[in-house]
Amino acid sequence: MKEKMPLQELGKKLSISLCSAFLCALSMDLFLIPAHVYASGINGAAQLIADILYDWGPVHLPIALLVLLLNLPIAWLGWKKVGKSFTFFSFVTVLFTALFLSILPVHPLSKDILLNSIFGGMISAIGVGLALKFGISTGGLDIIAIYLTRRNKNASSGRYFLVLNGIIILIAGAVYEWQFALYTLISRFVNSYVIDLIHTKYQKLTVITITDKKDELIEAIQNEFDRGMTLIPSYGGFTGAEHCSIMIVISHYELYRMEQLIKQIDPQAFTNILETNKIIGCFHNEEEQRVVQQMKHGESLPVRNSALSEEDYRYFLQLFEARRKKEVEN
Repeated sequence: MKEKMPLQELGKKLSISLCSAFLCALSMDLFLIPAHVYASGINGAAQLIADILYDWGPVHLPIALLVLLLNLPIAWLGWKKVGKSFTFFSFVTVLFTALFLSILPVHPLSKDILLNSIFGGMISAIGVGLALKFGISTGGLDIIAIYLTRRNKNASSGRYFLVLNGIIILIAGAVYEWQFALYTLISRFVNSYVIDLIHTKYQKLTVITITDKKDELIEAIQNEFDRGMTLIPSYGGFTGAEHCSIMIVISHYELYRMEQLIKQIDPQAFTNILETNKIIGCFHNEEEQRVVQQMKHGESLPVRNSALSEEDYRYFLQLFEARRKKEVEN
């Protein structure tokens, strides 16, 4: 079974959550909110709702409070359907963001809306990209997009981000002046571009690792992920020494965990990470991986309660039963 997260790793992720939240709150209080330009995702939705309630109410609700309230049902959804660790650190980031939004003063550094849009999008992107790079998120749309992608495997999470952010922009343009919606679009473009530079815009990645610790690394990957692997015999170009190349396709949310696992098992391994545009064939999401891991450790589940199809369920059930029988015989 999976081990508990080491204290050093826990501290690192909490530090990343803190830094990411600070940057997101800073971008809103110093650039986006004063310019009437809206942030991405739930933060932008909270900002828009606060403006509408105040201007048309008038009811004054702090943006920090709305960020928390809007993320509560999303956190419940993520805890049940996406993944406990990912959701926990995402919600911790949300808590820190709400805290910093309450502490930091709303103070414009420039009266130029375009400069505010660009720098607001850039600073928040650094925070979001930093979180993604270490296997967490800033909450909100990340969790919703992952859940919707699992419900519709033919769609990408990027499409859902576009739709959900588009709704915010359209409402902002309809309720207020359209120039604010257009400046929000500029901010979103800068935001997406910087996130791509820091992390990756690709939803799937191919990891090829050349290692001398084939058996240990295969066992560790199988215990951590439910991903098929391809083993390729490899030979050093200068030394002629025999190695093994392990090729595996993962989601970009799994990249940090994969990097840490390879470093832990074989610090001398050579790893090449490739951008994957499209996959044809079986690729399990986290919920399906969880079921396969439970079956692997002898926790067989009824088919009707399984995230897997009946065919996949029967396949893995027979596979693990045959493996356990072989281990007993040996």
